[in-house]
Amino acid sequence: MSQGFITFPNIDPVLIEIGPLAIRWYGMMYLLGFVFAMWLANRRADKPGSGWTRDQVSDLLFAGFLGVVLGGRIGYVLFYNFPLFLDNPLYLFKVWTGGMSFHGGLLGVIAALFWYARKHNRTFFNVADFVAPLVPFGLAVGRLGNFINGELWGRVTDVPWAMIFPTGGDLPRHPSQLYQFFMEGFLLLIILNVFIRKPRPAGAVSGLFLFGYGVFRFIAEYFREPDAHLGLFAGWISMGQILSLPMVIGGALMMLWAYKYQPKGKTA
Repeated sequence: MSQGFITFPNIDPVLIEIGPLAIRWYGMMYLLGFVFAMWLANRRADKPGSGWTRDQVSDLLFAGFLGVVLGGRIGYVLFYNFPLFLDNPLYLFKVWTGGMSFHGGLLGVIAALFWYARKHNRTFFNVADFVAPLVPFGLAVGRLGNFINGELWGRVTDVPWAMIFPTGGDLPRHPSQLYQFFMEGFLLLIILNVFIRKPRPAGAVSGLFLFGYGVFRFIAEYFREPDAHLGLFAGWISMGQILSLPMVIGGALMMLWAYKYQPKGKTA
């Protein structure tokens, strides 16, 4: 069955194992994303007139990291496995079984940014516009982690670059993790960091992030295999697309509002 298609490279998900301690590629990707965000944030904070210090950046990213982890887990359980949660509420805490939701993580980060802005007497958009360009790199390496783990593969296809995944049966599939790596990660990273080179009205940068991610994720879902226990709603739309639509609409409205009602040059 694999003739004419690419066989998934059998990559050990464990990067380093020392006795009982195992460092996995996926966890390393989270760390790499956080380190890059810290580097880029400090680089921007060091610019004259940035309005940010390195200590403020450290506090902000720590709050954001907690929002990602807590929101991602809670969102996965509520959005994708709610019946299982009702049967066994302790499932929420079984993080070793896997399961994180980007959309849940986003809600967690938004909550963390609101808390940070209030604590430090900043506006929400001042904080959100500073954070948004830091995020796509972490999304990119996270999708690489999914690819290395051989999980979240795509739908069955006959394109020349289709891949046989060990956990996906004998049928060739889209390597949708790599599509998401390129669109939601690399491409969105370039778009946002080019966009902030000029002064933008408050809310425009975070609005563009929501809009861009929502569009790219909606497209990627056409190639990604839907969750087996959910399938496609009404036979054509996935849960990921349903959760991305509010991002597209909300991001577009935020940018319209920003350019109509906010003065230019307020972005950090």
